[in-house]
Formats: sequence, C-alpha cells, structure tokens
Amino acid sequence: MTGKVYLVGAGPGDARLITVKGLECLAKGDVIVYDRLANPSLLGKAKRGAEKIYVGKRTDRHTMKQEDINQLLVDLALTGKTVVRLKGGDPTIFGRVGEEAELLRKHGIPYEIVPGITAAISVPAYAGIPVTHRDMASSLSIITGHESPDKLDLSIHWEKVTNATGTLVFMMGVAKIGYISRQLIKHGRLPETPVALVRWGTRAEQETLTGTLADIEQKVMAADFKPPAVIVVGEVVKQREQLMWAESLPLFGMRILVTRSRSQASELVRQIEDLGGEPYEFPVIDFEMPSGEPLAAAEKALERLPEYDWAFFTSVNGVEFFFNHLERMGKDIRALHHARIAAVGPATKEALRRYGIAAEELPGRYQAEGLLEAFGTSLRAGQKVLLPRGDLARSWLPAALRDRGLDVTEAVMYATVPLGDEDEELAKLLREGKIHAVTFTSSSTVTNLLGALRRMGFEDPASALQGAAIACIGPVTAKTAEEAGLRVEILAEEATIASLVAALLGWKQAGGRRKLD
Repeated sequence: MTGKVYLVGAGPGDARLITVKGLECLAKGDVIVYDRLANPSLLGKAKRGAEKIYVGKRTDRHTMKQEDINQLLVDLALTGKTVVRLKGGDPTIFGRVGEEAELLRKHGIPYEIVPGITAAISVPAYAGIPVTHRDMASSLSIITGHESPDKLDLSIHWEKVTNATGTLVFMMGVAKIGYISRQLIKHGRLPETPVALVRWGTRAEQETLTGTLADIEQKVMAADFKPPAVIVVGEVVKQREQLMWAESLPLFGMRILVTRSRSQASELVRQIEDLGGEPYEFPVIDFEMPSGEPLAAAEKALERLPEYDWAFFTSVNGVEFFFNHLERMGKDIRALHHARIAAVGPATKEALRRYGIAAEELPGRYQAEGLLEAFGTSLRAGQKVLLPRGDLARSWLPAALRDRGLDVTEAVMYATVPLGDEDEELAKLLREGKIHAVTFTSSSTVTNLLGALRRMGFEDPASALQGAAIACIGPVTAKTAEEAGLRVEILAEEATIASLVAALLGWKQAGGRRKLD
C-alpha cells in the first residue's frame, strides 16, 4: 500500500507561526523529514514514535542532495508510510517543492502542499518592517539572493527588477550583499536607499542590521553578520524605528529549556512566549497509572473514602489521577463527604475547583510543610488522613503526620516515567551556549534531565549546563539541583509557574542574558 506525503511549510522559525493544518500533519506523520530552517521544537509536535530524518543544508556542507531528498520521499511513501516533509518558511517560495512534488506524481504517490508563512514577509515584520506601506510601497518583489553573481545575472533582470516594485526582498543573500547593492545602484536605485538585514528572524538569535545601499556591505563586514538572513530594500525600512516590537518584549533573545512533562508544560511555555522568549520543550518525565501492587494498594485506599477525616492533595497530578481512579472504579467525590480537603498551592486548588471541590485555603508556603503550619491546631491524634500522591513524592509529610499520631494512608495515584529521547539539536545548542536558562519544576526533572544528557553523550551533564542559568520552582528542587552539581541562579519565591516566570524576568532585567553568537 502506498503512503502519502505532506509537503509542509513550517514558517520562518517561531514555532507558533506554523499553520493549524501543518500541525495536524505533524500529528499523523510516521516520518518527519526536516531541514535546518524548521524550528526543531516542532518535532515535539510529532506523534510518539515518529521517525525523524534531518536533511538540511548548511553553507559549509550539504547533508543530502536535493535529488536524494526527492527520492527519499518516494522510497518512504512506497513503504506505506505517511511522510511529512517539513520545510522552513513556505515550500513554494524557493523551497524546491516543485521538484519534490514532480517526482511524487511521477511515481503515483498522493501528496498535498501545505503552505507556510514565508520568511519574506514575517521576518521583516518581527523586525518592525512592514513590506508594504500606503505612503511608501504598494508592491513587493521576492528575489533569490543565494546564487553566485553569474547565476544571479542569469535569473534576475536587474534593469527590470530594480524599480519594478517599491520593496525588494532578497532571500539568503548575505554573502552577495555587496554585489546586490551595486547592481541596484547601477540600475537606478539611489545609494541612500534604506536596507535592512534580519538574521534568524523570529528566533532567539534574531538580529537586525540597517544601512543604505551605499554602506551596507561595509556594515555587514564590520559586524561579521552571518546568514541566514532576509534582506529588505526600500523606504519601508524606515518604519523600523517606530514599529519594532519584538525586541521590546522582556524575554526577547532568551531561549529557555522547559523540562516539565508535555501535559503540564503548556502554561509555562505560553508565558515564556508571551514575554518574547523562545521555549525549547524537552520533557524529561511523563506520568501514567500505576500497576501491580501500587495499583492494588491505591484501589484499597479508595475503597475506604468514607473513613477519612482529611484528604491532602499536594499536586495537580495527584488531583487528576485521583479522579481518574474514581471514574475507573465507578465512584465519585461523594464518598469523601466526611473529610476536610486541603490543597498545596493555587494550581492544585484550581485543579480541585474544576471538579467542583472548594479546597481549604493554604496560606503561606506552597509546600507540604505549609500544611502543618496552616492546619496544625486542627490535626489530632487518631484522625485518618488520605494522601493521594505520586510514586516519587517526598516522605516528609506522611512522616510528620504520623509523628503527631495521625493514621496516614499514602495512595500512589500515578507513576513517574522518565523520558528524554536523544535530541541532536538540544545537544548542539548546549555545546554552543545557546540555551540561556533551564527550568526545573520538580526534583525528578533535575535527575531525569541529567540522565538524558548522559545518554546523549555528555560525560559530565552538570558541566553541559554551566552556560545556562538554572531556574527552580522551589527550595526542594533547588537542593536537588545543587546536590547534582548545578549552580541555581533563579529561585521562585512561591512554588508556582507565575512566580518562576517572574524570577526569570527579574534575572533577565538584572542583566543575566548573554548574547547569542
């Protein structure tokens, strides 16, 4: 049976700029064939178990020739697989999608072209440059700048292109900027025409260099400005002074590693993105129902719900899996009618609220220690306590309650599963110092990230993280990090995502960001 190929535009770099349909294709692809300009975090949107094949090109080497990429798509589809060819920008704009589609059609392989947001318009927009403007430019040309001067002269009619439209956008032409500028001046553009080069637009490395046709080559050489970059020529470049917005966001230029489980990371990722940072998701843990003896013990504990005087929920996961168990056993919360219900932290309290439970307020610290501070006078010897928790939860709280004479039942609601597949892009970013901060939201994320890095070839995982600021959600997590040889620079005042993000902001504003190369 023949498979199908989706030729998908990944957008310019910011992972959020991929289309909804592009994400849908990623979610069903058996194989993802991707290149350098596609944001690697998009690979995390692929379905679990999908094969990932890198075929990108760099200026110093070609991983795979275009003809071989074309044939690879055919070969994969002929095995019956659903193939996603993930290409930076839009596949129809200098993406050579025509060649790939032509060979697929020749072999009778069904395919779809899924457009993407081209870097030609989005990268300038992130630099505050609209490519058209009512008073400055009502037309636009998109031109390749990647070829040698001889080939450029063959493919570009300079005498026609130079003044054909108000704005000229050259793709991938940094190395030829001097030649391009001279040709445009030669064919009628004024030497003082504004020019902007936007490097790695929409990504953490975004950098903009402006000048004129007369001096831009000199500025590029002086700044050692490297590709990939989009070149914008025209009066619209002047709009940047008023409209640049991305650089003003408080976390602009920061790439932050998020190690939390993918099911829990969305709020942290969203806040980082809203503040202009670039989250890099690398979940190192996941959660699942327990099995065997822990499951039997949990079921036994839940059969006794009417007996408990207290139910202490210490995490959102504990809440979610508790109700999953109840549903599976055909029970509901009415069985816990006799107990007082308390939650550690606002997120846990909100999770209970979603199930219709108004948990008792826990002022002060959002840790297990805070429970005794808040309810110590109400806890009496002989009372029965249910602790729905994970298999790696700390032993401090049940021990402290038993010391007070309470009858404590620990019910393991979920098991923590280590994750962390090999990620060549993450390894490369760490080696190049392009991860600015690493966020840890539990001790298990610390332990499992270091384990994943060790499996990826880092003999000393702690040293691999020395170039990044370590951010922890609370003192318990920070202690685990420090015991593992990490230096914690950022510590949330409260054990919440909002507080962790606030701590990141404070660190950035205090000058904690190193410049990306």
